[in-house]
Amino acid sequence: MTQAPATTRATRRRHDREIVMLAVPAFGALVAEPLFVMADSAIVGHLGTAQLAGLGVASALLTTAVSVFIFLAYATTAAVARRVGAGDLQAAIRQGMDGIWLALLIGATVIAVVLPAAPSLVGLFGASDTAAPYATTYLRISSLGIPAMLVVLAATGVLRGLQNTKTPLYVAITGFVANGVLNLGLVYGADLGIAGSAWGTVLAQWGMAAVYLVVVVRGAHRHGASLRPDATGIRASAQAGAPLLVRTLSLRAILLIATAVAARLGDADIAAHQIILSLWSLLAFALDAIAIAGQAIIGRYLGADDPQGAQAACRRMVQWGIAVGVVLGLLVIVSRPLFLPLFTSDSTVKNTALPALIMVALSQPICGVVFVLDGVLMGAGDGPYLAGAMLVTLAVFAPVALLVPAFGAGLTALWGAMTLMMTVRMLTLLLRTRSGRWVVTGATR
Repeated sequence: MTQAPATTRATRRRHDREIVMLAVPAFGALVAEPLFVMADSAIVGHLGTAQLAGLGVASALLTTAVSVFIFLAYATTAAVARRVGAGDLQAAIRQGMDGIWLALLIGATVIAVVLPAAPSLVGLFGASDTAAPYATTYLRISSLGIPAMLVVLAATGVLRGLQNTKTPLYVAITGFVANGVLNLGLVYGADLGIAGSAWGTVLAQWGMAAVYLVVVVRGAHRHGASLRPDATGIRASAQAGAPLLVRTLSLRAILLIATAVAARLGDADIAAHQIILSLWSLLAFALDAIAIAGQAIIGRYLGADDPQGAQAACRRMVQWGIAVGVVLGLLVIVSRPLFLPLFTSDSTVKNTALPALIMVALSQPICGVVFVLDGVLMGAGDGPYLAGAMLVTLAVFAPVALLVPAFGAGLTALWGAMTLMMTVRMLTLLLRTRSGRWVVTGATR
């Protein structure tokens, strides 16, 4: 990061308040999202093993489809925050509407692909003959909720850009409760089986989307922003999101490679890997909450033509990332004996996971820096650099991870490769932030 005047204690406190006010509700909303799948699993699991297996396959496909388009939230947050910083709320909400219209277009396209291709997609995941029909049923019905989930992503980006992370938290909690009630009523009360679970989730998703749309539309009316689709604006949103799509696909490829390598190591290794990966994902939510705050805060400072404020906020958020990473790492080390029995009673799996968990714990401060700087550069609209940096990271990680089985190494070595991956990401992000090239001020980048 380029040099800036020394940050005063009052300024640090102001940044701390901003980070906490945005990050804490964002963390709550992030944690609420995977609870949808957990609730569905708990309810469907009592129908039978085949139904639960079908849900597992369909959920994996749906989660992938939605997570690939996470750029709808990230790119929208940065663009809206810039215009908020520039004091043009009308343009900010208009930018948000372009993102929402793009979400609807992408969602309609995904439905058109998934509905006829559902049996083939389920087959690619190797579902058994007994589970495949349930997976196909769930996938086809739940695909009708994909446009709603993409609207939720885009609208969440709008509100984050407007420096509002509390509304997404309230909507996420309400959606989770509604999802559980609807699932119970339709699965058991209406005796619809796994189809009832899918319909319950779709209804909850569209309910969440409706709430978001009401909030955004009211804001549009208040500030005189047009609600009509604008081809130029939609195209601009897609162009801004394209580099982030490359970044996301590269990250998904890294996680898929890691899982594939773990599977080659043996049953105990892949079982331990899945446990560790679930913990790693949970830890990522805490760090991602700071990143989300970074997207909103940095975008606002740059939109307000305040590069010094953006750099000062960046430095403070890096300190937060390191501190939270240290705390999370210590928690992992201390809780290892308590955490593993929650997932398995197999001593071989536990013994395999224990040393790998140490590697995860030691990497948390690195992860803290990575998540924060990722959010900072997203807030700055520096998507092309993030895409290139992630492709470099993938190019480094893939051969190292694939060599783990060849050298007879185990799961700890694989998570060492994951730590290397995060270290490469950290170095590429630090190079960019220190260069100062991300500091581009104005209402648009």
